[in-house]
Amino acid sequence: MPGLAEALAILTVAITLVAISSRLGLGAVLGYLLAGILVGPFALRLVPDPDKVLHVAEFGVVLLLFVIGLELRPARLWAMRTTILRVGVSQIIVSAILLTAFASLFTGTLNTAALIGIVLALSSTAFALQLIAERGELSARWGRTAFGILLSQDLAVVPLLAILPLLGAEAGTDGISVLKLLESFAILIGVALGGRYLLRGVLRVAARSNVREILTASALFVVLGASLLLEEAGLSMALGAFLAGVLLADSEFRHQLEAEIEPFKGLLLGLFFLAVGMTLNLSLLVSSPLTLLSIVIGLVAIKFVVLFGLGKVNKLDTRDSIKLGLALSQGGEFAFVLFGVAILSGSISGEDAALFTLAVSLSMATTPLLFFCFDLLSRNAVPAQEEFDDIHDEEPPVIILGFGRFGQIVSRILSARRIPFVALDASHHQVDFVKQYGNDIYYGDGTRLDLLESAGTGSAKVLVLAIDDVEASVQAATIVQQHFPNVTVVARARNRKHAHRLMDVGVTIIQRETVLSAADIAIRTLELLGLSHAEATATAHAFLELDEKRLVHDHPFHHEEDTLKSTAKAAAKELEDMFERDAKELGNDLGRAAG
Repeated sequence: MPGLAEALAILTVAITLVAISSRLGLGAVLGYLLAGILVGPFALRLVPDPDKVLHVAEFGVVLLLFVIGLELRPARLWAMRTTILRVGVSQIIVSAILLTAFASLFTGTLNTAALIGIVLALSSTAFALQLIAERGELSARWGRTAFGILLSQDLAVVPLLAILPLLGAEAGTDGISVLKLLESFAILIGVALGGRYLLRGVLRVAARSNVREILTASALFVVLGASLLLEEAGLSMALGAFLAGVLLADSEFRHQLEAEIEPFKGLLLGLFFLAVGMTLNLSLLVSSPLTLLSIVIGLVAIKFVVLFGLGKVNKLDTRDSIKLGLALSQGGEFAFVLFGVAILSGSISGEDAALFTLAVSLSMATTPLLFFCFDLLSRNAVPAQEEFDDIHDEEPPVIILGFGRFGQIVSRILSARRIPFVALDASHHQVDFVKQYGNDIYYGDGTRLDLLESAGTGSAKVLVLAIDDVEASVQAATIVQQHFPNVTVVARARNRKHAHRLMDVGVTIIQRETVLSAADIAIRTLELLGLSHAEATATAHAFLELDEKRLVHDHPFHHEEDTLKSTAKAAAKELEDMFERDAKELGNDLGRAAG
């Protein structure tokens, strides 16, 4: 492992190349791969033994599978069933068959070619989704189709990771051990059945501690525990992490877990791509340049043709079908993992794995370059984007921060109109209590930027700020106004002071929690004292209108107590004068009516 000076040099190279690569529109993954090549044994040799780094960095892929599992809620899978089952599975099958035939030109056996063909049929989820998001086309129909295909590929990785360790030389000459297979699936089913309740129990205990570090450690404990259990069963750590994510996808901790794991996942995935770059056998560029070039061209061309055809079959126009084909034409990051597992099981030779791993890395570099050429050739053709109409947007349009009495009333009204929402509350007691009555609420601190991002605030239209604590409410409002300017904040204020502090950070739609209920009581009281409902309502509305004007008028100097006292007295006098005028006009009207 590198020392401190070498680690600093590696970080410097990685940060520089990733920043340059992202700036050029080539994506962060390519930057990490280039950085790994530069610091690896074929260049600067800062890391003489990259295999040790790769062994640690593979935990990034484990965390990626966990996060993917968290996203696969049953409702989401059902909404995307057509794209996943029809388009996604068709892409995998057709691409795998064609790529198997293609790979047989470069390998000695059909079994090896079939393994390579299946692995090459997978595209890069991290690479493609980031590229589509940067283009702002995730909501376009072709972007949604691409997401569905990538989702089906991610699901396909799971059985591949389960099967590969049971294949090859290590499984014995008689093939897969039936006893070992039954044992593995028994443990898999046991984890699936027992983990659903056990995992939530562990996280509830951690949440009751009210210590953020404990919840972070518990999240890592859940991932590592499930991963090691399945590794002991002869399966893969990544499969265990994926299963843990799926089991928690519908839990109240989903958004909090995603926010806690995301920093570790991002760093370790970056380290993983860095380590892959270190292990790439660049001598093949010198010894077999034509073979390598042929594999890259064949891989990209075959996948592009398949994806373009599927796009046309599914009624995408020509331009969108081309973009679909370009976005998913590369090999995927799971090729590095699957080829590594296949080498350990004896399913593929090290030489073949090195050749095709390098080809996958080079294919990733072609995607942004092909998109650059496409945009250059079609810069004058800008058709209107067609929104994907088979499913609704994944993230609900409303976020509710704070799920006490105020937030619950808002949520019940939204539910009555069948408007979906995501509710967050920092109190685990509140979450446990509310879920008993069938409400959809997640545990989480609404003052954390990473949690707000995980909950989908960036794609929401309205954020209802119903946090009871004044300081937390103002802090959340500040974060939302700074980082999510396109989201309209509708805020609850405890009192006038709280309302003024919310105004300070840019919130304009504010409702003080006791004003309307007090006005309703006043109306009932006036009616009991003999006023008509119209008179009582007009009186209350006049007060509310004047009080709202005064609230806005007082905002610039709400820190000056003497000024506020004088304006309060002036407002009270104005209200008295207004009621006196109303009484005189009403008396005159009654007198004329009597005459």
